[in-house]
Amino acid sequence: MEKYDFSNPDYNLRLRDIPFGIQFLFVAFGATVLVPILTGLDPLVTLFTAGLGTLLFQYITKWKVPVFLGSSFAYIPAIAYGVQTWGIPTTMIGLCAAGFVKMGASRIIKYYGIGVIHRIFPPIVIGPVIMIIGLALVPIGGKMSQDLFVESMPIATALWLSMSTLAVMIIWYFFVKGIARHFAILIALAWGYIWSIVLGVVSFVAVAKASWIMVPNFTLFFNFWDVNVWGSAILAVITIIFSAIAPTVEHVGDVFTISGITGRDYVKDPGMHRTMLGDGAATCLASLFGGPPNTTYSEVTGAIALTRIFNPAVMTWAALAAISFAFLGKLGALLGTIPDPVKGGIMMAVFPAIAVVGANVINKSKIDILHPRNIIIGGQAFAFGLSGLAIKVGMMNIEKIALAAIVSIALHLILPGKEVSLSQIDEEG
Repeated sequence: MEKYDFSNPDYNLRLRDIPFGIQFLFVAFGATVLVPILTGLDPLVTLFTAGLGTLLFQYITKWKVPVFLGSSFAYIPAIAYGVQTWGIPTTMIGLCAAGFVKMGASRIIKYYGIGVIHRIFPPIVIGPVIMIIGLALVPIGGKMSQDLFVESMPIATALWLSMSTLAVMIIWYFFVKGIARHFAILIALAWGYIWSIVLGVVSFVAVAKASWIMVPNFTLFFNFWDVNVWGSAILAVITIIFSAIAPTVEHVGDVFTISGITGRDYVKDPGMHRTMLGDGAATCLASLFGGPPNTTYSEVTGAIALTRIFNPAVMTWAALAAISFAFLGKLGALLGTIPDPVKGGIMMAVFPAIAVVGANVINKSKIDILHPRNIIIGGQAFAFGLSGLAIKVGMMNIEKIALAAIVSIALHLILPGKEVSLSQIDEEG
């Protein structure tokens, strides 16, 4: 058998990589379908648009960036309000407009060049922001591990499922050799799921009711020729469009994160303007079918860091699997029966891995982290990102990652001086 280097980030589509793609889809599955469940949209439509959006993103970025696009949590309040107030079709107009915000940002990056990214996001800004992406998500993994979101089982059972799943994943990856080690997440999920069935905490009622083959409940835009709904459409755009600010800022951190993991500078090639354009276009595409906005998924990025599978073609298989599952009613329902604690055990490894990548950005930059300017910028990023502070503007909450990024960028641009490297300190004595 030909030896295959899984850490090679060049696109290489092989049938043998299908299980790895499904593995990454499992990592993203819980969060991806949670958004439609919370907002009144269709989970199967969401799977379809996540897969289709990922393929569109890959096409726009020349099939070079190993990321998966799932439904964004940043839009949950706006979507829920829109669905209840105007209905799904009109809400989709607002979500499509939000996609155009990202596409507009991509044109700004394209026009002003890559230098604008490095000026606004130096290591002392992007390093802490990447760390906060991971650290802000860690509590979600903790709550899932204890079944605090659903509360469908005793906490002792939940902890056994989550911690044993986490342990199996770690043990498998470090003690199993060869290609099999890269199935660590899939094996751990299987372990946790089997134990969930043994302990009687899995219900197959939804699976029994689901059809084998079914078409997702697609929802198209409202009737453009009906002038009576244009007022609601304009209001939906005004209400929802500001929700795109946070995902736009977070996208920059995600691209830097995956660049740090793979060792490829995706900010330069294929370019941040292409990744941002792909992100925005995927959001617009999702809205055409009635799906929530797409965004680059930190969960999958963390899984890439753990498994060291950098081949972007694996995400193609993940996307195709998501599209297929959207039409397989029973399979989609079966995936939905995976208990939160099992997924939480995986997240307890995935989310902290992102924070470690952020620390590595600072370490590789060799900046003097103890310089007063850096202490203020980095420290305030953590203060605003992890303290629970939030700024509410209409239906938009600026908090956590987005708030940390905005504050640290503002401090970097306002405070006098510039980043000082350790080598400069040595030279100056």
